[in-house]
Amino acid sequence: MKKEELRIVFMGTPEFAVGTFKALVDGSYHVVAAVTQPDKPVGRHGSVLQPSAVKQYALEHQIPVLQPEKMKDPVFLEQLRSYRADLQVVVAFRMLPEVVWGMPRFGTFNVHASLLPQYRGAAPINWAIINGETETGVTTFFLDHQIDTGRIIMQKPFPIPDDADVEYVYDGLMRLGARLAVETVDRILENDGELATIPQTENAHLHDAPKIFKETCRINWNQSAKRVYDFIRGLSPYPGVWTELREQESEKKTVLKIYKATKTNRPSSGTPGEIHIESNHLYVSTQDTQLELLELQLSGKKRLAVKDFLNGFHGYAHVFEE
Repeated sequence: MKKEELRIVFMGTPEFAVGTFKALVDGSYHVVAAVTQPDKPVGRHGSVLQPSAVKQYALEHQIPVLQPEKMKDPVFLEQLRSYRADLQVVVAFRMLPEVVWGMPRFGTFNVHASLLPQYRGAAPINWAIINGETETGVTTFFLDHQIDTGRIIMQKPFPIPDDADVEYVYDGLMRLGARLAVETVDRILENDGELATIPQTENAHLHDAPKIFKETCRINWNQSAKRVYDFIRGLSPYPGVWTELREQESEKKTVLKIYKATKTNRPSSGTPGEIHIESNHLYVSTQDTQLELLELQLSGKKRLAVKDFLNGFHGYAHVFEE
């Protein structure tokens, strides 16, 4: 079978998925339809519906779009069957029932942003950086009944520099994942769907990658500077870590987001979370050494470099809330 004859349904939602979607379209693979989340209400009153990045790309290329509320909806399933897909490719979507992933004759494979079985879950890029990993990667695997546990088809590693944040790793894995997806489709074609795969191993040293919520992003200063530093870059630029400042007189608390910091050799003094200001530099104590904060944003204000931030830094106690 030629690649132009292989009927592919693509499933995904965010910009990360568009990288793979685009690689398939640009490579002249026959993507017959896209499946994505329903349009999301945005704006003050939720009166505006925002289409997903995958939907926008599909419409720009005249590819039909399906947006089911429920993946087992009989109407959706009948629509999906009508496209007679030989293969389904999934990137950053949602958990699929067997009636969906088992539909194509060549199955359904997922592109996951980690070296499985490590970092199964919704936020593998964030947690790899938070945990101080020096390497991550992408994996293609066939879907089965449990999330991110299917048989591995291919993997490619990706180094994480010590100063890399989520944006850097996200962009790198989006490009690497797109290349790996195309290679995986080619391998499936070459073997007419009958290719060797590797089962995922289970052991006590696996890290999970659960969904990140607001409270997940709160800094605990009472740990090593390295742990705090990795936590900051693992959530920057989005959603961004946060802490609280106390106003000197009223004791009112104000949320402060931190987007960028750097490690120092300055030993900590005072309690973890204590601020030290010298000239145009802002340092914070941890369990061992101080971190220098570089880019900050007070609640309701603009994101600023620390020099500009300190120009308006008045009336706050020089200790973060723990």
